[in-house]
Amino acid sequence: MVEVGLNYEPMVFPPLKGEKAELSQIQKDILKLKKEKNAVILAHNYQIKEIQDVADFVGDSLGLAYNAEETDADVIVFCGVHFMAETAKIVNPTKKVILPDLDAGCSLSDACPEERLKEFKDKNPNIYVVAYINCSAGVKALSDVICTSGNAKKIVDQVPKDKEILFVPDQNLGEWVSQQTGRKMQLWPGSCYAHVLFTFNALHKLKEKFPEAKIVAHPECVKTVRDLAHEVCSTEKMVHYCRDNPADSFIVVTETAMIHRLQKEIPNKTFIAGPTNTCACNECRFMKMNTIEKLRDCLADLGPEIVIPKSIREKAYEPLKRMLEWSK
Repeated sequence: MVEVGLNYEPMVFPPLKGEKAELSQIQKDILKLKKEKNAVILAHNYQIKEIQDVADFVGDSLGLAYNAEETDADVIVFCGVHFMAETAKIVNPTKKVILPDLDAGCSLSDACPEERLKEFKDKNPNIYVVAYINCSAGVKALSDVICTSGNAKKIVDQVPKDKEILFVPDQNLGEWVSQQTGRKMQLWPGSCYAHVLFTFNALHKLKEKFPEAKIVAHPECVKTVRDLAHEVCSTEKMVHYCRDNPADSFIVVTETAMIHRLQKEIPNKTFIAGPTNTCACNECRFMKMNTIEKLRDCLADLGPEIVIPKSIREKAYEPLKRMLEWSK
C-alpha cells in the first residue's frame, strides 16, 4: 500500500551557492520597454521566477497595494491575478494599469459574486463586511473595510465591537482570524482551490522525513494543516520568519513560487515545498497564466488594460483606503 504523501520525491531547494542567473534576451527586452514606457512592474510572490527577476517590487497583496498607491510611473504592470490589478487601478484611477493575461482569475474571488453579496446585505442591513482583498472590485464596493492575510487580525481588531461581522470570501482565513482575535464572525463559504489541496496527511509524512524543518503555512490552508505549522502567516511574513528563525530548513506550505523569493533573500537556508496528496509541490494555475512572453507583449502594446466603472471604483476606494490607514 502506498502511503499518502510519500508517493513522490519531496521537492527540496538547497542553499544557493552565490551564482546569479543572467537575464535572458526577453527579460532584457522587458526592462528596455519598461524604461521607454515609464512603467513599474509589480509581481506577486506566486509569479514565475523569470517575472520576479525583472519586477521592481515583489510582494504580497498588502505590500503591492502600497507600492501601487505610491508609484510615480505612468503605467502599472501588475503581474498577478485580476483582482490585484483592479486594486491597483482603484488606488490609481489616473494611471494605466495593465495585466499580462486578463483571464488570470481567482477561485476565491469567483466564490463571492457581487450579486450574491448584495443580496445577503439587503437581507442583513446591519452586517459589517470585512472583505479579504482576494475579491472583485464590485465586492470591495459593497464592503466596509478590506484586509489581507498580513493585516487581517489588525483590521478585525479595529472593527467596532457592537458590529456583527461577515468575513468574505475565504472561510479558512476567516476562521484563523476569528481564532486570533476571539471575534465571532459569519464566514462566507469560499476557499482558495490551491491552498485547500494541502493536507494533514501529506504534510505529516513530509515532516517525518524532515523532522528538523520548521513548517510555515499560509492561513488560507485548512485548520488541520495550520495546526501542524510552527508559524501561520502571510507570504511577506514568511520571509521574516524564515530569516529570523535559527532553523536551517523550512517546509513552505503555500504556492511553490514563493520559494524563489525566499531563496533570493535567504540564500543560506534550505526550503522544502509543501506537498499535496498527489504532488510534491503546489502551483496556482491562475498565477501561472502570466508568462514572460505575455509580460513583454503587454508592455509593448500597453494592454490588456484594467477598466473599472467610476461608480464602482469610487465606492471600492473607501474600504481600501480604510485598510491602508488602519494598517499603518
